[in-house]
Amino acid sequence: MKKKMLQFVDLKQETPEKRDTSVRKGDFNEIYNEFIKEKAGEQSSRCSQCGVPFCQIHCPLGNNIPDWLKLTAEGRLKEAYETSQSTNNMPEVCGRICPQDRLCEGNCVIEQSGHGTVTIGSIEKYINDTAWEKGWVKPVRVKRELKQSVGIIGAGPAGMACAEELRKSGYQVTIYDRYDRPGGLLIYGIPNFKLEKFVVERRTKLLKDSGIKFVQNFEVGKDKTLSELKNKHDAILIATGVYKAREIEIPGHNLKNIYPAMEFLTASNRKGLGDKVELFDNGTLNAEGKNVVVIGGGDTAMDCVRTSIRQKAKSVKCLYRRDRENMPGSAREVGNAIEEGVDFVWLTSPKSFIGETKVSAVEVNKMKLGDPDSSGRRRPEIEKGSNYNIPADLVIKSLGFDPEDLPTLFNAPELVISKWGTIKIDLKTMQTNIDGVFAAGDIVRGASLVVWAIRDGRDAASQIEKYLQLKIDKNKSIEAA
Repeated sequence: MKKKMLQFVDLKQETPEKRDTSVRKGDFNEIYNEFIKEKAGEQSSRCSQCGVPFCQIHCPLGNNIPDWLKLTAEGRLKEAYETSQSTNNMPEVCGRICPQDRLCEGNCVIEQSGHGTVTIGSIEKYINDTAWEKGWVKPVRVKRELKQSVGIIGAGPAGMACAEELRKSGYQVTIYDRYDRPGGLLIYGIPNFKLEKFVVERRTKLLKDSGIKFVQNFEVGKDKTLSELKNKHDAILIATGVYKAREIEIPGHNLKNIYPAMEFLTASNRKGLGDKVELFDNGTLNAEGKNVVVIGGGDTAMDCVRTSIRQKAKSVKCLYRRDRENMPGSAREVGNAIEEGVDFVWLTSPKSFIGETKVSAVEVNKMKLGDPDSSGRRRPEIEKGSNYNIPADLVIKSLGFDPEDLPTLFNAPELVISKWGTIKIDLKTMQTNIDGVFAAGDIVRGASLVVWAIRDGRDAASQIEKYLQLKIDKNKSIEAA
């Protein structure tokens, strides 16, 4: 009988082929080709089926990775899909955009032993894309409709994951979102070459077909206050994410043609979705023919530099104040960017923006790495007299995101926030200081990964359900008395 697993000694690691660089940087399609069935099963069989699966432990969702790898190796794809989706509301998304090199794959036991990790992300994508193609992915079918309703503010991954879990239990769920399409960062922040938009759109359609209501172009505080929404629903979840761009307060920061990363990416994504985008159409947020400088070293910065390449920029430089080994973003994404022609200027920090009315250059300092700081990474220090200029027609700031002032925006001054502007919650119940109002995702933990947002959304659904059940029990006790 053929041995199904533990094939890592005999089989080499393989990933789906990337499309040729010269081709892929000319469009916004995903860069990896699909695994074929035989390769997916073969690569799954490399799993060592560890007694202590570090891949699963290091997954924020605790995905049952060894189980669905074994099922895939045995050709039991429908069961593999069912196992995959049992812990993850968007496995086809996570298979594409999770930084597996920092999570599951980076902690794979056979990777640590030098045999090359199991290509978990690619197999997860294959399993779930196959499930969509075969029609195995079905809307929620509620067995017993409940009268209690939950309002969710934010149609990003945390809000949508929470909505689906609550809907499975029969609750009436309405998602309110400020944008014209659901998906949040998934639809407007992440470029198509990492996450094609049909993947997000079919997921949101599934939720709509499950009976979840979406109210778009809705701004809490303008259309209804938080208090008014609370009066309408039995519980509220705040899952807005964090979108306020961090500023770089150096001379010249008010010059024209200096933009936050999300403005640049949203313009590009909207254009790809067929929208009319004035700032793109008039050339302002179009990188074509320009010397582009991106400041930052995270995954959003990688999205910006790779988008600029596809928009046919004259040159694309990424400034980062530490070296490659200390970049916060996915090493895989950095490698893809280098392949596509991005020029990384390591150990470099902006000193000032130069220009009369609009930016024409970035003055930079060379840096050196000193002693470790509180994050454990070596602290960058300026090398005296090392400054020089880099030509720039368009500068994109990708320095991270902070929360917006939600108490003011929501007309809810009573809502308690932390010193960082994130919403304070009881970590056990996920409830804010306002009874019946919960919060989850980046608006609580700060800018983080999509997989963490999904985890938070699922946890919030569990806590909201406990809260609502307690309300029912209290009402029954009052009636009985």
